[in-house]
Amino acid sequence: MWPIVSSMQLSPAQFVPPLAFGDIQGCRDAFQRLLAKAAPAENTPLWFAGDVINRGPESLATLRDLMALGNRAVTVLGNHDLHLLSVSAGIRKSKKGDTIDEILAASDAHDLLHWVRHRPIAHFENNMLMVHAGVLPQWDAQTTLELADEFQKALRAPDWKTTLAGLYGNEPNRWKPKLKGIERLRVVCNALTRLRFCNAEGEMDFTSSGTVASAPPGMMPWFDVPSRRTADTTVVFGHWAALGLIVRDNVIGLDSGCVWGQSLSAIRLTSDPAARTLTQVDCPDCRARID
Repeated sequence: MWPIVSSMQLSPAQFVPPLAFGDIQGCRDAFQRLLAKAAPAENTPLWFAGDVINRGPESLATLRDLMALGNRAVTVLGNHDLHLLSVSAGIRKSKKGDTIDEILAASDAHDLLHWVRHRPIAHFENNMLMVHAGVLPQWDAQTTLELADEFQKALRAPDWKTTLAGLYGNEPNRWKPKLKGIERLRVVCNALTRLRFCNAEGEMDFTSSGTVASAPPGMMPWFDVPSRRTADTTVVFGHWAALGLIVRDNVIGLDSGCVWGQSLSAIRLTSDPAARTLTQVDCPDCRARID
């Protein structure tokens, strides 16, 4: 079982509100400017909602920056991070616009990829759950962490390349507790790293990556499903640039489209939603470099 650190286990004196960042995607200059602007204290944990590399101009340097943060950084895996691993394993080919070749060609590529492969796919602390994309409405925080742990163990095992190769595909598109093997892991991976829209039964749709108005018939943003079981938890995520920044008491979407020339966002995750502070920087140069 994934170890849970809850607010019940942390006294107010122990808990230091983390600073959570949206998708950096290799936009290192914007990240450095945002970090300087937010100016967190040295003991502030830094949370990253996945997709820390790819499409931006400085993926290798960004990855090294995060690695240098050591245990201060909590980075969950996103779909672009998994894509890097797949290309390195010969499972997938680089796509137009990818900026991962410099990572693969680096003299320390083995160490870089090992670090990525050993990142978590979900993180929970002080009743705040961070994933890259979303959480199915049938999962509470505990279930999410247990399933994430299954995925992480498979990705860190000696046969991780076989597992990774089997994760691609949109089926099964809904969760069933009796799922086993690679189908079970595929649903977990798709939900936590790709999900945007689903229906009330948790059936996932991957045909649209647009705004809320582009929801397919019968579908809605995963966080708007009535009676979702993580409603009593603050869920922090990225992945959805077209959605843009969304800040509610129990939902924080931080992908504000930096790699598309918009902005990079970070939020201080205090226990009291009213005390949370948002910091942003513009990203005018990132899009221009990938067009």
